[in-house]
Amino acid sequence: MMGKDVEDVSASLVREYLSRKGLKKTIACMDEELPRTHSSVNNRSDLRSILYLEGLYKKNKAEEHPLKSMLEMIVKDRMSEGGKTKGRQQSDVQAHQFDQTLSSTSIDMTGNIKREENCLQNLSSNSPRLSESSSVPNVIVPSQTPFEKTQDKTKTSLDLSLSSQDSLLAMSKERFLSEKKLLDTDSQKNRSSRIRRGIMAGPISSSSQESYRRRPTRKTPSSVITAMEDCRQASNWTNGFNTTKTESKPSAFLQGESSMISNLHKGNIDYDGHERMTKAKQKNSAPSLNLDRLHELEMVLDDIENEESLCDISRKILPEYSLDKTPMDQMTAVALKEIIFGSSMACFTEEWKQQSFTFSDTSGLKYGIVQKKGGPCGVLAAVQACVLQKLLFEESSSDSMDQRLEVSNIVRTKCLYLALADVLWRAGNMNRAIVAINTGRTVFTPIGRYKSDGILEMITYVTVETLDDLTLVLEQHVRQFESGPFGCILLTISAILSRTIAIVRNDMDVPTSTLIGAHGYCTQELVNLLLCGRAVSNVFDDEMKLDSGNGNFTLLKGIKARSNIGLLSLFEHYNICKVGSHLKNPTFPIWVVCSESHFSVLFSLSEDLASDHCTEDEFDLYYYDGLANQQEPIRLTVYPHSAAKAAAYNDNTDDDLIPPLELCIRTKWRNAAVCWNDTDPIL
Repeated sequence: MMGKDVEDVSASLVREYLSRKGLKKTIACMDEELPRTHSSVNNRSDLRSILYLEGLYKKNKAEEHPLKSMLEMIVKDRMSEGGKTKGRQQSDVQAHQFDQTLSSTSIDMTGNIKREENCLQNLSSNSPRLSESSSVPNVIVPSQTPFEKTQDKTKTSLDLSLSSQDSLLAMSKERFLSEKKLLDTDSQKNRSSRIRRGIMAGPISSSSQESYRRRPTRKTPSSVITAMEDCRQASNWTNGFNTTKTESKPSAFLQGESSMISNLHKGNIDYDGHERMTKAKQKNSAPSLNLDRLHELEMVLDDIENEESLCDISRKILPEYSLDKTPMDQMTAVALKEIIFGSSMACFTEEWKQQSFTFSDTSGLKYGIVQKKGGPCGVLAAVQACVLQKLLFEESSSDSMDQRLEVSNIVRTKCLYLALADVLWRAGNMNRAIVAINTGRTVFTPIGRYKSDGILEMITYVTVETLDDLTLVLEQHVRQFESGPFGCILLTISAILSRTIAIVRNDMDVPTSTLIGAHGYCTQELVNLLLCGRAVSNVFDDEMKLDSGNGNFTLLKGIKARSNIGLLSLFEHYNICKVGSHLKNPTFPIWVVCSESHFSVLFSLSEDLASDHCTEDEFDLYYYDGLANQQEPIRLTVYPHSAAKAAAYNDNTDDDLIPPLELCIRTKWRNAAVCWNDTDPIL
C-alpha cells in the first residue's frame, strides 16, 4: 500500500511541476501513459501537506525570486542541505537519544500514561548538559509514534543547541506532570479507551471496537491559523470562481468535500507550525487516514495570472467514494461488442482508439472538433452539433453573432461536457445516465470466446440519477473525452449503457443491426442515439407500418419528436430515404449533414432560422468538417426564394457538377441558390 501511495504522490508531484511550467501537452501525454487514479493527489495544498512542505513553501514565498514548483523547492533545499550534513551529525545523535527516551512512555487500557520512575533521571544521565533551570515558551515536545520514526530526519535535524536541550527537558518534565494529572482526572469520568497522541499525529478515525477521545485542543499559533485559512480559501476556488458565498445546496456528490476540509483543519502542528495530516499507527489503533481521499479537493493554482490557465489545471473533483461505480465485467463487455460490432471477436479500429473530442487550434475554427481519420465521423458530428448548440445559443455572452465563434479554451471545454451531458441524459430517458471511465488498469480478465482490445477491460462506469450530478461527473473526467485516447469510444459505450443494451436492441428495426458498420463507419442507429436518445433505424417522423401479407405488419420506427439538432441527408436527394420534419426543422438551426458516407455539420448563427415562420430572403450558413483540415471558416449564403439568383448560381444542370452539400441544402430549401463567398466549392 505504501508503494502505491509513493508512486501516486510522485506522479502528482511531477504533474504539479509540469502544470507550473505550462507544459500542457506533456501533461496530456503523461495522463495517457500513466492515467490518474483514485489515489492521485489533485490539490496542491494536500500535496504540500503529504510531503511536509508547508515551511519550505512559506520560506520560498518570502524569497525575492521564489520558485514556482514544489519539485524545484525540494531540489533547492536538498542541494543547500548537502553542505550542512556533517555539522548536524552530533546534534542528530543527541536529539535521537532524546526522542527515544520520550518514546518510552506507554499507554495502558484505561488511557493512563505509564512512565518509568527513572525517565527524567535517564535523560539527565544521557544528556548531562540538560538543565532544568531554563525554559523556552511555546515549545511542546511530542511523543514519537512508530510512523514518525520512519520519517526523514527532518524532525531531529533542528540544530538543537545546548540551551534548547535544557529548555526541552524542563518543558518535558512540566508536561509529564500536567498531562498525567489531566488524564487521571478525565479517566474518573470516563474509563473508555483513550490514546495519547503527540502533536505529529493526525486525526484518528473511529473503529467499531474502540472509540478514542481526543485530548483537549491546544491553542493554535497565529501562523498556523493563517496557513489553515489559506487552505480553506483554496478549497473554495473551482474553475476560476470563488464559491465561498454560494448558497445553493450542494449535490450529494459534494457532501464528502466538507468532511475533507474538516479533517485538514484538525491536523496538529509540528515544531515549525506546519499543518500535518499523518497516520497514527499504534498497536490496536483505529484505521488511519487514507491518502486515497486526498484527491477530493482539486488542484488550485495560487499565483496564476490568467483564467484560461486556471481552468486547464483546476476542475471540480467529486468525491470518488460517493459515486455509484461498477467495474466492467465480461458478460457486459460481450453484450456491448455484439450490439456495436455484431460479434464478441471484433475490436475497435485504430481510427476509433485514437479519436477524442479534441478542438482545433486554427484561428476562427477553435470551436471545431478535429477528426484524425475516417470512421467515427458520425459520433464527432453529433457531438460537434451539440457543442455548437451550447456555444451559440445557451452559453454565449456576446451579442455580436461573429464574436460567438471566437471561443476560448475555457468556454469550449465547458460546452463540451455540457453537450456530453445532454447526449447521455437523453439516452437515459431523462431519468438516469451512465458515464464510462477509463481506469488505466484491467478490471477483468477475459476468458473463452472474447477478443480483448485493451479498452473495455479497463472501464469502470458511474451511474447518476440527476442531470446536475451527470454534469459534475463529466466535468471531472472531461480530459478523458477531450484529450484522452478513447474519447469517442467512452461516449459510445456511455450512451449505450445509459439507454441499456436491451432497449437499444429493441429500438432497431432489425435485432441483428449494429452501431458500427463496415469500415468502422457509424450507422444511422448510432447517430440517432446521440442526437435523439433512441437508436432507431430511420429518419422519418414517428412510426410506419408495412403490410407484409397475411394480416401481418412490419413496424418501422422513426423520430418521435422534434429534435434539438437536425439532419440533412444526400440520400434524400436520391430518393433513398425521407427525412421527416422532426429532424429537418430542429429546435436550433444546426444540422448534421450525411453526405457520401461522411457526417459533417451545417449551422446558422441566427436562431430565428429555426422558427416555423422564417421568411428570410437570404441567410448565411456555416459549414464545418472536422476531417477536411479546414484552415478558415466556410460561410455559405443561401437564397431560398429568389428564382433569379437560383438561376444565376445553378447554371449546372448535371448533379455531378453540383457540390453534394448544395444538394443536401436543397432537401430543406428546395431550388435554393447557394453562394460560396470566394470559397472553392467542395465537390
